[in-house]
Amino acid sequence: MKKLLWKPSAEYVKKTNMNAFMGYVNAKFGFAIDDYRSLYNWSIDYPIEFWDTLWHYLDIKCSKPYSKPVDDLSKFPGADWFIGAELNYAENMLRFSSSSAPAIIFRGENQIREEISHKELYEQVIRLAEALRQEGIKAGDIIAAYMPNLPQTVIAMLACSAVGAVWCSCATDIGPQAAIDRLGQVKPSVLFTTDGYFYKGKRFDVLENVKAVLDGISSIKRVVITPYAGNSPKINKIPNSVGYADYLSRNVAQDFEFEQLPSEHPLFIMFSSGTTGNPKCMVQSAAGVLINQLKELVLHNDMKPSDRMLYITSCSWMMWNWQAAAIGTGASIVLYDGNPSYPDTYAIWKILEEERVTIFGLSASYVHTIMKEHFSPKQAVSLPYLRAISQTGSALTDEGFEYIYKDIKEDLHFNSIAGGTEINGCLSSGNPISPVYSGELQGFGLGMKVNAYNEKGEPVRDEQGELVCELPAPSMPIEFWNDPDNSRYMDAYFRMYPGIWHHGDYVMIHSDTGGITYFGRSDSILKPSGVRIGTAEIYNQVEKIPQITDSLAIGQNYSGDQRIILFVQTQEGIELDEQLKEEISKILRVNASPRHVPAIIMQVPDIPKTLNGKKVESAVTNIVNGRRVTNRDALGNPESLDYFTGILPLLNEPG
Repeated sequence: MKKLLWKPSAEYVKKTNMNAFMGYVNAKFGFAIDDYRSLYNWSIDYPIEFWDTLWHYLDIKCSKPYSKPVDDLSKFPGADWFIGAELNYAENMLRFSSSSAPAIIFRGENQIREEISHKELYEQVIRLAEALRQEGIKAGDIIAAYMPNLPQTVIAMLACSAVGAVWCSCATDIGPQAAIDRLGQVKPSVLFTTDGYFYKGKRFDVLENVKAVLDGISSIKRVVITPYAGNSPKINKIPNSVGYADYLSRNVAQDFEFEQLPSEHPLFIMFSSGTTGNPKCMVQSAAGVLINQLKELVLHNDMKPSDRMLYITSCSWMMWNWQAAAIGTGASIVLYDGNPSYPDTYAIWKILEEERVTIFGLSASYVHTIMKEHFSPKQAVSLPYLRAISQTGSALTDEGFEYIYKDIKEDLHFNSIAGGTEINGCLSSGNPISPVYSGELQGFGLGMKVNAYNEKGEPVRDEQGELVCELPAPSMPIEFWNDPDNSRYMDAYFRMYPGIWHHGDYVMIHSDTGGITYFGRSDSILKPSGVRIGTAEIYNQVEKIPQITDSLAIGQNYSGDQRIILFVQTQEGIELDEQLKEEISKILRVNASPRHVPAIIMQVPDIPKTLNGKKVESAVTNIVNGRRVTNRDALGNPESLDYFTGILPLLNEPG
């Protein structure tokens, strides 16, 4: 039974940016829209008018206006947005350059604190952009980062955009081969990196990894190294390298001109997780990313210049790009690098308290972890400034939703969001003017015409279906890198339903609230005896059991059918005995259905996950079904797969 967890007061709604935008729309068109669902329906029924109105409401800065918002919405993929407009992403991000308020506050695990004002940020970006121009970097060149979550990473991204270059990044906590698999495909000419990073109290020197990356990517002609946590004297051993401070232009050019480029000019290359092959390289446009990021930050997250946002993320994940864009609202971003629970679970919460963070971003896996620890943040710290929590990464249980209000704060907007790297944003999102119900994302993002389809390709409500998007949106990829015939792009999103974006998530749209429940990736759907089961339905029940810390469910083709195998990771010192197996089976049988009960339950030492902490069902499914696993380096813990390979003979024994 769904629970109402939070409802904004009339006074709260009145002060939101979403309410202001509703008023703007009403005044422009003579409407009387007064709730989110009506506003959303207008945005998808009249998408051209919506994106045009949003552009002007957000006051997008451009040197040349567009002649029309989109050329042809029936071209999907292939619609061109904001025809004829010329602009620069970084110029829009740095529009608050006269402000002395913080733009970036950095908190490292090693207790380092740094603060950079909007004015100082502008100056540093210009100095770095001038250095890039002196290097010969021009519009369309590729610049890459192999960096921790440092201010210099954000500065480099903005400087890259300022001169019209194309940015891509991955974090230093991934191995050199995984970095090469990503960055090597796009052949960057400049690499921003560091000498090391901190994690769980340990110092990691990454210069040997940097050398390996350079050996694997011959296109890199310049390496800019930010000293942080490694052995700085070793920097001299990196070919074509220079220290970050030495590389900056000495002066801030008073006549600096941001490169003015067509709206469809590439801004970012984003990488897929790469768990089923080489990571896909998705190219996204400057105008498309800009308007979508600001839409989500300003309207869906109600971000204002007085806000401070901290998201637990790294520059391997699109949430890093998304958080960085908050600078363009005049707000402050609080960058955290390291383990959020080091030296203890209190660590990140103390930073939220000290830095007066108003919007905190976290993942479902983090919420479930601190729930297991019976950690109650509201008992540990005072959070009077915290007004919103944003959650993404994977599906959150009903209990996770309730935990937010029970153990963190009763009166805040819990904004559970879902989308993807491929759109650098959300398909489903929260909004500050609607109620929050347990287990449900509040609705779809403005302008995103999203639906759920059954196996016949028919729209459904109140039953599980495939998540699709029926109209183009500006931040969708303009292309995949090295995909001249568009075949990889089409295969990824348009083969199942021609002319419809198939996102690969399994969801239920609730007709009463308009909310959405996520059940996990649809490519991991289990079908024992032909009955479709989302893996999240299993995890949501099994991980309620205190002895279970994590789990992974896969389908094995067996005796002409498919059987469910559940792998569980237990608390330290706990063995999976027959009693615990029966407890697992019982909770699934009672709270889900007999179909959800696994044929086999096994204990494993570790659950394989991506670099962003998402469970990797596909790799284990391949192993169990005798298929080859590609791109092990895409995992944060690739050694975990060895166990599954070792038990394969046992799983293949006749029943």
